[in-house]
Amino acid sequence: MSCELFIGRTEPCKDQVGGLKNVYFYYESPIYTLGGNLPNPTPPGLDADVITNVTGVTQIFKFELKANENNLVSTINSDRNNGTTFFSQVLSLKLKRLDAMTTKHLKLLSFGKPYVIVETNNNQFISLGTYRGMEVTGGTVVSGGALGDHSGYTLTLTGEETAPLYFLNATNDDSLISVFTPEIGAPAVIITDDSLT
Repeated sequence: MSCELFIGRTEPCKDQVGGLKNVYFYYESPIYTLGGNLPNPTPPGLDADVITNVTGVTQIFKFELKANENNLVSTINSDRNNGTTFFSQVLSLKLKRLDAMTTKHLKLLSFGKPYVIVETNNNQFISLGTYRGMEVTGGTVVSGGALGDHSGYTLTLTGEETAPLYFLNATNDDSLISVFTPEIGAPAVIITDDSLT
């Protein structure tokens, strides 16, 4: 794989906003297909960091996010002496309201190693822990003290990957489901607490 750039970048418009809208968790054994729109000619062996198809997943668990404290940071870790580079991914979540079902799910998340997708406020879907999964490394369950204090959960998930992150070829839940639709068999299903009523 070549380590040289193959295209430049112009200054983009100021039409983006920060923050996360939704987080999705899934397990099983995902198999990814990478693709995307790369310039022609593209250097040999270089794939776009866009996931165009995922197979092997039947259920995706969606959590809506409304607080401004939800964010994602991917940090470059490069060591000149060892000749290594990897990327640390940290996802910080703040969920409102204490309830028994969410407490149970956060306990299960803490025990497992889920794969994660976040939807940004710009309708971009980003995969985290794509090949190695994410782990819960911290969090709190808080009641708050004053009437206006946060009553709910905070959660930190971390992962380490060989790419900073992967985008998915999706802009909403319907197009996300099409990315998770195999050629043969039923598509994956997005499950929320509304799905249970």
